[in-house]
Amino acid sequence: MISTTRSGARPLLADVVRDGLRRAVITGRYGSGSKLPNEDALGAEFNVSRATIREAVRGLVEEGYLARRQGSGTYVTLRPLLRNSLDTNFSYTSYLESTGVRAGRRILGLRTIPASPTVAEQLRLEADRPVVELRRVRTSDDRPAVFSIDHLPADIVEADRDQEALGGSIYALLAARGHAVQHGEAVVAPARADDDLARVLEVAPGILLQHLQQIDVDGAGRRVLYSLEWHNPDVMELRVYRRGPGTAEGAGRS
Repeated sequence: MISTTRSGARPLLADVVRDGLRRAVITGRYGSGSKLPNEDALGAEFNVSRATIREAVRGLVEEGYLARRQGSGTYVTLRPLLRNSLDTNFSYTSYLESTGVRAGRRILGLRTIPASPTVAEQLRLEADRPVVELRRVRTSDDRPAVFSIDHLPADIVEADRDQEALGGSIYALLAARGHAVQHGEAVVAPARADDDLARVLEVAPGILLQHLQQIDVDGAGRRVLYSLEWHNPDVMELRVYRRGPGTAEGAGRS
């Protein structure tokens, strides 16, 4: 039996087992809809206790790779629900790839336009200043996951010159231009899919989407990116990490 004692930077044993099971699901060893072997069989395979298997499986249930059926067992889900924590900014494509799915992106539109009153206000620009507008869809295993409309000041990026770079990570492009994002401010609210959003995200019109409006700010305090995102709730879930009341001075709820 492998020891469950943690030593130095060694990962917890349940995490190691969970990673192994996740790989087995992603690679198709345990196919979609198939029943997972019982705890005794998995314990023998990984040479760990049933408690460790139970903890690893619980983690994969929370991640959406597995689902428990009362009185029947644990099964591989047809498609895991991706969970995006809102406490950190990151590249969606990199995140999707890290989960083991086939990540993709499609540019639906790229142009330079005068800033609308809303965009000018959000980016702290003068009215009608030129901005680059980028519309794209990120996909997970060919399923639309996120539709986004991004606006960037045209003195930082150019639609023609940066077309290839804008097909990749906007954060990487901003960093290369000396405007690395230091933090972002986001507002999340539900939004119903109109006909256009339903078509792009391949969902039914009227379904509730997770809508995110975000401003990204560089180290000098300049607003460099204004984003609107609509998340397909069947593919990606937004989550908020909330610290306990003891982690902030004077925090409390009445």
